Amino acid sequence: MEIYRVGSRPSGKVPAEYFTGVVRIDPLFNAPAPARVVGVSVTFEPGARTAWHTHPLGQNLVVTAGCGRVQLWGGPVQEIRPGDVVWIPPGEKHWHGAAPTTAMTHTAIQENLDGKTAEWLEQVSDEQYNA
Repeated sequence: MEIYRVGSRPSGKVPAEYFTGVVRIDPLFNAPAPARVVGVSVTFEPGARTAWHTHPLGQNLVVTAGCGRVQLWGGPVQEIRPGDVVWIPPGEKHWHGAAPTTAMTHTAIQENLDGKTAEWLEQVSDEQYNA
Protein backbone atom coordinates (compact mmCIF):
# COMPACT_ATOMS: atom_id res chain seq x y z
CA MET A 1 0.00 0.00 0.00
CA GLU A 2 1.10 3.53 -0.71
CA ILE A 3 -0.42 6.73 0.63
CA TYR A 4 0.29 9.94 -1.23
CA ARG A 5 -0.22 12.80 1.19
CA VAL A 6 -1.89 15.94 -0.10
CA GLY A 7 0.78 18.38 -1.21
CA SER A 8 3.46 15.69 -1.48
CA ARG A 9 3.53 15.94 -5.28
CA PRO A 10 3.69 19.37 -6.90
CA SER A 11 1.20 20.81 -9.36
CA GLY A 12 2.53 20.95 -12.88
CA LYS A 13 2.26 23.00 -16.02
CA VAL A 14 0.91 21.50 -19.19
CA PRO A 15 2.69 21.58 -22.55
CA ALA A 16 1.56 24.68 -24.48
CA GLU A 17 1.31 22.71 -27.74
CA TYR A 18 -1.49 20.57 -26.23
CA PHE A 19 -3.52 23.27 -24.46
CA THR A 20 -4.90 26.78 -24.94
CA GLY A 21 -5.00 29.13 -21.93
CA VAL A 22 -4.00 28.62 -18.31
CA VAL A 23 -4.21 25.00 -17.16
CA ARG A 24 -2.84 23.31 -14.01
CA ILE A 25 -2.42 19.56 -13.59
CA ASP A 26 -2.20 17.75 -10.24
CA PRO A 27 -1.09 14.11 -10.24
CA LEU A 28 -3.42 11.73 -8.40
CA PHE A 29 -2.29 8.21 -9.24
CA ASN A 30 -0.24 6.18 -11.69
CA ALA A 31 -0.72 2.52 -10.83
CA PRO A 32 2.33 0.26 -11.21
CA ALA A 33 2.29 -2.63 -13.69
CA PRO A 34 0.50 -4.82 -14.38
CA ALA A 35 -2.16 -2.14 -13.76
CA ARG A 36 -2.09 0.71 -16.25
CA VAL A 37 -4.55 3.30 -14.93
CA VAL A 38 -3.53 6.95 -14.54
CA GLY A 39 -5.49 9.70 -12.83
CA VAL A 40 -4.93 13.46 -12.72
CA SER A 41 -6.88 16.48 -11.57
CA VAL A 42 -6.91 19.21 -14.20
CA THR A 43 -8.01 22.80 -13.60
CA PHE A 44 -8.81 25.00 -16.60
CA GLU A 45 -9.12 28.76 -16.17
CA PRO A 46 -12.02 30.39 -18.08
CA GLY A 47 -11.66 29.77 -21.82
CA ALA A 48 -8.80 27.27 -21.40
CA ARG A 49 -9.03 23.93 -23.18
CA THR A 50 -7.16 20.93 -24.52
CA ALA A 51 -6.18 20.45 -28.13
CA TRP A 52 -8.07 17.81 -30.09
CA HIS A 53 -6.85 14.39 -28.99
CA THR A 54 -7.69 10.69 -28.66
CA HIS A 55 -7.05 8.02 -26.02
CA PRO A 56 -6.10 4.48 -27.05
CA LEU A 57 -8.22 2.89 -24.29
CA GLY A 58 -10.74 5.68 -23.70
CA GLN A 59 -11.06 8.21 -20.88
CA ASN A 60 -13.39 9.06 -18.01
CA LEU A 61 -13.81 12.66 -16.89
CA VAL A 62 -15.39 13.40 -13.51
CA VAL A 63 -16.26 17.08 -13.20
CA THR A 64 -15.55 18.28 -9.65
CA ALA A 65 -15.92 22.07 -9.86
CA GLY A 66 -17.05 24.88 -12.14
CA CYS A 67 -18.53 24.67 -15.61
CA GLY A 68 -16.91 23.20 -18.69
CA ARG A 69 -17.32 22.09 -22.25
CA VAL A 70 -16.61 18.88 -24.13
CA GLN A 71 -16.99 17.97 -27.78
CA LEU A 72 -16.55 14.86 -29.90
CA TRP A 73 -15.37 15.43 -33.48
CA GLY A 74 -18.42 16.13 -35.62
CA GLY A 75 -20.74 16.51 -32.62
CA PRO A 76 -22.12 19.47 -30.69
CA VAL A 77 -20.26 21.30 -27.92
CA GLN A 78 -21.80 20.13 -24.64
CA GLU A 79 -21.79 21.78 -21.22
CA ILE A 80 -20.51 19.78 -18.23
CA ARG A 81 -20.95 20.56 -14.52
CA PRO A 82 -19.91 19.15 -11.12
CA GLY A 83 -21.05 15.56 -10.67
CA ASP A 84 -21.17 14.89 -14.41
CA VAL A 85 -19.17 11.88 -15.62
CA VAL A 86 -18.12 11.80 -19.26
CA TRP A 87 -16.96 8.58 -20.96
CA ILE A 88 -14.95 9.10 -24.13
CA PRO A 89 -14.56 5.83 -26.08
CA PRO A 90 -11.18 4.62 -27.37
CA GLY A 91 -9.96 6.47 -30.44
CA GLU A 92 -12.68 9.20 -30.32
CA LYS A 93 -11.30 12.58 -31.34
CA HIS A 94 -12.38 15.15 -28.75
CA TRP A 95 -11.47 18.14 -26.59
CA HIS A 96 -12.54 19.44 -23.17
CA GLY A 97 -12.02 22.55 -21.09
CA ALA A 98 -13.59 25.39 -19.14
CA ALA A 99 -16.56 27.53 -20.10
CA PRO A 100 -15.78 31.03 -21.43
CA THR A 101 -16.38 32.82 -18.10
CA THR A 102 -16.04 30.00 -15.54
CA ALA A 103 -13.11 27.80 -14.51
CA MET A 104 -13.57 24.02 -14.45
CA THR A 105 -11.80 21.19 -12.66
CA HIS A 106 -12.13 17.52 -13.54
CA THR A 107 -10.50 14.25 -12.65
CA ALA A 108 -9.26 12.53 -15.80
CA ILE A 109 -8.81 8.76 -15.67
CA GLN A 110 -7.25 6.85 -18.55
CA GLU A 111 -5.01 3.85 -19.17
CA ASN A 112 -1.55 3.51 -20.68
CA LEU A 113 -1.18 1.45 -23.81
CA ASP A 114 2.42 0.89 -24.86
CA GLY A 115 3.46 3.86 -22.70
CA LYS A 116 0.91 6.32 -24.11
CA THR A 117 -2.33 7.65 -22.69
CA ALA A 118 -3.13 10.14 -25.47
CA GLU A 119 -2.45 11.04 -29.07
CA TRP A 120 -2.36 14.84 -29.38
CA LEU A 121 -3.68 16.51 -32.51
CA GLU A 122 -4.37 20.09 -33.69
CA GLN A 123 -5.48 22.97 -31.48
CA VAL A 124 -9.18 23.72 -31.04
CA SER A 125 -9.94 26.95 -32.88
CA ASP A 126 -11.89 29.78 -31.24
CA GLU A 127 -14.66 29.11 -33.79
CA GLN A 128 -14.87 25.45 -32.76
CA TYR A 129 -14.76 26.35 -29.04
CA ASN A 130 -17.54 28.93 -29.40
CA ALA A 131 -19.80 26.78 -31.63
